[in-house]
Amino acid sequence: MSHNDYLFSDSRQFQGKRLHLGVTGSIAAYRTCDLLRLLQKIGVQVSVTLSQGARQFVTPLLFEALGAAPVYADGSQLTPFAHLEPGEIAHALLIAPASANSISRLAQGAASDLLATQALAFAGPLLIAPAMNPKMWHNQAVQANIKLLRERGWTVLEPGCGSTACGDLGQGRLCEISELFWAVLRALSPQDFAGRRVMLTLGPTREFWDGVRFWSNPSSGRMGADLALSCWLRGAQVSAVCGSSVAFDLPSDIKRYSVTSASEMYARACELFAHADMGIFTAAVSDFAPDARPLPEKCKKAQFPEHFDLPFHKNTDILLELSQRKRPEQKILAFAAETASDMDQLLALAKEKRARKGADLLAANCVNAQDSGFVSATNTMAVVDAERSEKWPSMSKADVAWRLCTWLLQTATC
Repeated sequence: MSHNDYLFSDSRQFQGKRLHLGVTGSIAAYRTCDLLRLLQKIGVQVSVTLSQGARQFVTPLLFEALGAAPVYADGSQLTPFAHLEPGEIAHALLIAPASANSISRLAQGAASDLLATQALAFAGPLLIAPAMNPKMWHNQAVQANIKLLRERGWTVLEPGCGSTACGDLGQGRLCEISELFWAVLRALSPQDFAGRRVMLTLGPTREFWDGVRFWSNPSSGRMGADLALSCWLRGAQVSAVCGSSVAFDLPSDIKRYSVTSASEMYARACELFAHADMGIFTAAVSDFAPDARPLPEKCKKAQFPEHFDLPFHKNTDILLELSQRKRPEQKILAFAAETASDMDQLLALAKEKRARKGADLLAANCVNAQDSGFVSATNTMAVVDAERSEKWPSMSKADVAWRLCTWLLQTATC
């Protein structure tokens, strides 16, 4: 997957935030350059410390050339308080990749190199992403050190599985860059959704009428995926009911449930919404389904030389049904994909649908506008609740998601 396809890689919510990145001795050290560039793209400023082992694989000049500042390295000319500076300017500290040796120093509280000293003096969120041979990772001493760090509040991004540099197979590879990216963003985000359980529906549903053909729509699920990530970044426990063709990666902490038809989505949403504090309904649900059960095989043209008729029936209105069942403390954000001639018409449609569906907050997007709606990375929105309304110009779906989460939270605390 291209870095441009990562959710929130086009967000503007993190401009001016600062991360301090520690890099230790591992062949995976070069991969942190990709993380650096992703963070810089969204306005996060990154400073870097290279351990002595890291400089066997990468150089300070590499990170300086990519725009990191400052870049610290043991043995180079340092300011007297280089061990304290990250704690004064950065909002979070990540060590990636973290070698077994560096993990041991951190667990012992040893101040034997610059990076360990910086970590000891850092009062903000601490994250660590180990990378090593699978046998080393599973060694009891390494696991004991990891357990200690977790108990002290470190967020541990466990290694991925696969082939390592030495040729061994197993768990030891540096985790995916997307996981590093999202973990950093979560550490830089307000935790105003902490303790809340959020259920989302996203993507299209498909109603098959033979073995290969179905009734559906072109939704990619991008808006819902950005909302799921936004809630998670801000501390929520998130369950995502994903319709067919939703291909976006989500953080492993988000519980993902895959469904195909509208009836399957309805059943899963009912189950999950019963235990949720908030329901977010972004899925492009097929309003109709074929009356008959789908044929198991492909329907041949020869069977219907002139034409054929395919009767449909209405599917259950998932949003309306669950709005009618919601408890007073539960809140609902609904979406409406509309075609409108202008923003005033879009706003009128949003107001009517919010009242009819019983949602606390409704966001209507104009699917016939340029750079808005299905597949697009941006949306043009009309947003309404019971008391106020707003018209939003085109912006990234990540930024739409962030603003909608803030509004939804306000409705929940009124």
